[in-house]
Amino acid sequence: MKTKFFFLALVTLLVTNSFAQDELPLPTSDGRIALLTSLVDNNLQKTLEKEINSNPLWKTLINQKKMAIGLVDLRDTNNVKFARLNGNHMMYAASLPKIAVLLAAMDAIDKKELIETKDIRKDMRLMISKSNNQATTRMIDRLGYDKIEAVMRSPKYKFYDENFGGGLWVGKRYGGGGNTNREPLKNLSHAATVTQVCRYYYLLANGKLVNRKRSKQMLDIMENPELHHKFVNTLDKIAPEARIFRKSGSWKNYHSDSVLVWGKDDNRRYILVALIEDSAGEQIIRDLIKPIEKVLRTQ
Repeated sequence: MKTKFFFLALVTLLVTNSFAQDELPLPTSDGRIALLTSLVDNNLQKTLEKEINSNPLWKTLINQKKMAIGLVDLRDTNNVKFARLNGNHMMYAASLPKIAVLLAAMDAIDKKELIETKDIRKDMRLMISKSNNQATTRMIDRLGYDKIEAVMRSPKYKFYDENFGGGLWVGKRYGGGGNTNREPLKNLSHAATVTQVCRYYYLLANGKLVNRKRSKQMLDIMENPELHHKFVNTLDKIAPEARIFRKSGSWKNYHSDSVLVWGKDDNRRYILVALIEDSAGEQIIRDLIKPIEKVLRTQ
C-alpha cells in the first residue's frame, strides 16, 4: 500500500513539474535565479559566432559594430545558456525601448504611484502590440523621465549601467515637442544593448520584473503582437503554434527586434534580440531566425 502511494505521489509530482515548466512566468522554488551574464556558454558562443560570420554581410556589420545579437537558450530551464555578439554595444533602438516604459509603468502601478485605469491598460497594450507612438507618449507623460530612468538604473535591475556600455533608455517622447532626457554615454534618446534586453526577457520569463503578478501582466501585454514583420514574419511560417512575446523598432537605417519564443514543447524555447544599423536591417532580422534555430539544434 505504501509503495503504491509513493508511486502515485511521484507520478503526481512529475506531472505537476512538467506542467509547471510550461507555465510563464516560470516557477522558481527558492525565489532566486542565476544572473544571466553568468550563464555565457562557450559552445553556444562559438557556434553562434561561426554561423553569423558565415554570412559576409553579417560578419562585416558585426565587425563594424553595426549589428548586435543576443541569444538565450531556454529549452532546459535548469541549464540556461547565453551568447552574444557586441553584447554591451549600445545602439539607437527606435521603438524597442518602449519595454522600459512598460516596466516603469508596472512599477508605478504596483507602488500606487499611478492608478491603473482602463485607458492606461489600453495604452500599454497599444504601446507594445502596435507600437503606437501616441499611446507611448501618453504613458511617458504620465510617468515622467525621472521615473523611467530611476527604474532602469535601480539596483534591482541595472538595465542601464555606464560600467557595461549603458543599456535600456527612453529619454524622448515618441512624437514632436517636449523636453528630452538623453542618456549620458552617447546622447541617445531611445537606446538598448542586446545584453540588457536579453536580461529583461529572462527576468520577465522568471517572474522577476516587479513581481510575479506584474510579470504575468506584462507577458499578457507582450504576447500575440499585432505587427507581423521582422522575427514574427518568419516565426509565423515556421512555428505558428509557438507563443510569441515581442517588441521591435525601426527608424531610418536602424532596425531592432526582440522576442521570447515559447514552443509547445521544449524544442523551441529561446530569447533572441537583434540591433542593426543598415538599410537591409528589416530583411536581415527576418533571415536571422532559421540560422539561430540551427545554432540551437547543435547544442
